Amino acid sequence: MKKTPREIEESARQITRRSLVLGGVFVGAAATLAGRMRYLQVTRAEDFRLLAEDNRISIRLLPPERGLIFDRAGVLVAGNEQNYRITLVREDAGDVDAVLDRLTDLVNLDLVALERTRAEIFNVRPWVPVTIADRLSWEEMSAVAVNAPVLPGVTPEVGLTRAYPMGADFAHVVGYVRNVPENYVDRTGDNDPVLSIPDFQVGLLNVEQAMEDVLRGTAGTRRVEVNASGRVMRELDRMPATAGSDVQLTVDAGLQNYVEARLSGESAGAVVMDCQSGEVLALASSPTYDPSLFTRPLSARIYNGLLNDPYRPLANKATQGLYPPGSTYKMIVALAALEGGFIDADETIRCGGSVEVGNRRFHCWRRGGHGRMDLLESISQSCDVYYYDLAQRVGIANISAMAERLGCGVRHDLPLSSIAAGLAPTMDWKRRRFGQDWVVGDTLNASIGQGFVLASPLHLAVMTARIASGRSVEPKLIRSLNGVPQTATPAPSLGIDPDHLRLIHEGMWRVNNDRRGTAFGSRTMGDEFRIAGKTGTSQVRNITAAERAAGVIRNEDLPWERRDHALYVGFAPYDAPRYAVSVLVEHGGGGSTAAAPIGRDVLLRAQIGEVPPPDLYPVSQRRDIEAMHNRIPILETPPTPTGREPGQA
Repeated sequence: MKKTPREIEESARQITRRSLVLGGVFVGAAATLAGRMRYLQVTRAEDFRLLAEDNRISIRLLPPERGLIFDRAGVLVAGNEQNYRITLVREDAGDVDAVLDRLTDLVNLDLVALERTRAEIFNVRPWVPVTIADRLSWEEMSAVAVNAPVLPGVTPEVGLTRAYPMGADFAHVVGYVRNVPENYVDRTGDNDPVLSIPDFQVGLLNVEQAMEDVLRGTAGTRRVEVNASGRVMRELDRMPATAGSDVQLTVDAGLQNYVEARLSGESAGAVVMDCQSGEVLALASSPTYDPSLFTRPLSARIYNGLLNDPYRPLANKATQGLYPPGSTYKMIVALAALEGGFIDADETIRCGGSVEVGNRRFHCWRRGGHGRMDLLESISQSCDVYYYDLAQRVGIANISAMAERLGCGVRHDLPLSSIAAGLAPTMDWKRRRFGQDWVVGDTLNASIGQGFVLASPLHLAVMTARIASGRSVEPKLIRSLNGVPQTATPAPSLGIDPDHLRLIHEGMWRVNNDRRGTAFGSRTMGDEFRIAGKTGTSQVRNITAAERAAGVIRNEDLPWERRDHALYVGFAPYDAPRYAVSVLVEHGGGGSTAAAPIGRDVLLRAQIGEVPPPDLYPVSQRRDIEAMHNRIPILETPPTPTGREPGQA
C-alpha cells in the first residue's frame, strides 16, 4: 500500500533520530578509546616502557672466585679447583627418565640423590638447568661429552669448588664452606645478593667463617635478553666478578702436619706459638676430619660417626676445650708469691705428703712427701704441699690476677670458632655463680690447677710464651691480607721483675734436665736445643679416703673416660726463647709420660724445621723414637710453597 506523505515524513524523522543516537554511541566510543590510548601512551608511557625493558633485559649474577688461604711460607691450604658437573634442562631432554637411565650407565650416580634430583627437575620451570651430578672425574666428564647426541638436554660444565690440599691437618684452623644454609641471612644479617646464586657456598667454621667478608669477593653481572616467559634468548654483555682477597696465616704447614701426626691416636690438643711475636705456628686438635666432606651433601652415617665418636673429632680441643690445668698452673702461683713479696727463692717448705686445713686433708701427688723444698725444687719436682702453703699466703685474688696477667681466664681474639674464655676464679665469681662464700680449700685447689680453674691449650701456650719472653704477647693467626702484611706493634713488658722470671725459667729447665725433674725422661741432647717445661696432671674424678688407704687405682686400670688428663707446657731454646708449646692429652694419665714426650718432640721439630734426628734424643730412646716417626702419618714430602705470593693473580 502506498504511503501517504505524512507517513513518509514520520519515517524519515525516525531514521534521523536513530542515526543521531547511533552516531553518538560511535563518537562516545571513539572518544573513550582515544582517551584510554592517550592514558596508556602518554600518561603511563614511562611505566610501560620500564616494564617492557624489564621483560626484555634481565640482570644475572656471576659468582666470584673465593680468595685463597696460605700458610706462612706460601703453601696453599685452601684453594679452588675445577669441578666437573652435568646439568639437565627438562624441556630439551624430552623423556627425562630415559635420559637419566642413560646417564647412570655412564656416571656413577648416587641413587638416593638421583631421586631427589628427579623431583627437583619437575619442580622448576622447564628451561631452568638442574645439576645432576658434580665432582665428576675427567673420564666421566669425557664419557658424557662423547655421548652427547643420545643425551638431549644434558650439558657438561666446568665450575670451581673449594679444595683443601692439606686435608685434615688444617680442619680446626681453616674450617670449611657449604651451600648457604636456609637460616643464614636471618642468623647473620648478611644480605649480599650473591647469596641468592644457586649452590653458592659460604664459610661456616673457623677462618673460612671469620674471614668470610674478606674471602668472598664481589659478584659480577651479565645482561641477557629474555622472552616474556623468562627464557634466556641471548647474552648482551657481562661484568666479571671480583675475586675475594687472599689470606695468609701465621701457621707453618710442615709443623702443623707434624703436630697433628704426633697427636694421632689420642684425644688431644696442642698449640705452638712464637714467644716474641705471638704468631701461632701450629694449632692442632686430634682426632681431626677432612673438611672436604662438608663442601658437599654429607651422609647421615658419616656425620653421626663424627658426632658420636667419644674422642670428639669435631671439637677444637686447642681453643674451645677447657680443662683443669693441673701443675702447669704452679708457675702462676709462684710468680704471684714472688711479685707480692710473700716468699723468696731460698725459703723452704716441708712436704710430708699432705697438709690438714680445717677439717680436710690435702694430699701431695707423692704419697711419702718430698721433704724440704725450695722454689726451684718445687717446680722441678712439682710438690703440691709447697703450693698449698704458698696459696694461703698469697690468696686467690693475687693468684687470679697473675693468671689473667699471663693470659689465663680471658678470651683471646682469633678468627676461629668457639674461643673459650677459661676461668681464673675469684671470691666474687663464686658468690655470683653459686651463691656461696669462698673457702680456703678453694684456694688450695686452685694453687695446683684444680677446683674451679679452667684453661685451654691456647691459654697455656700464651702463659708459657709470656713467661718465656717477659712480654704481654697476644696470639695472632693472620700474617697478611691480599699480600699486605698485618702490622703489629711490639708487645709491652709484663712488668714482672726479670729476676723473678729467671727463677721460673730455671725451675722449668730443671723439670726437663734435672734427674729429679718430672720430665727428665723427655730431655734433649745438644745444648743449643735444650728445653724448659712443666708437666701437669689434672684429676677428673674424686679419690676417696678409702681408696687412698687401700692404694690409689692406677690410671691404666681405670676406664678411659675416668683417667686423668695429661698436660705439658714448655719453651725453647732455653737461652733465647723462641717457641712455646702446650699439650693436652685427654685422659692420658700422667703429664710426664703422655704429654711431655709430645711437647719435647714438637719443640725439636719447631727449632730444626724438619723431623728431629734420633741423635737429639737420649741413647736409650733413639730406636723407639725412630720407630715412632716411621709409624705416625707425617707427610713423606714436606709441603712446598706455590711460588705465588698471597694477593698475586
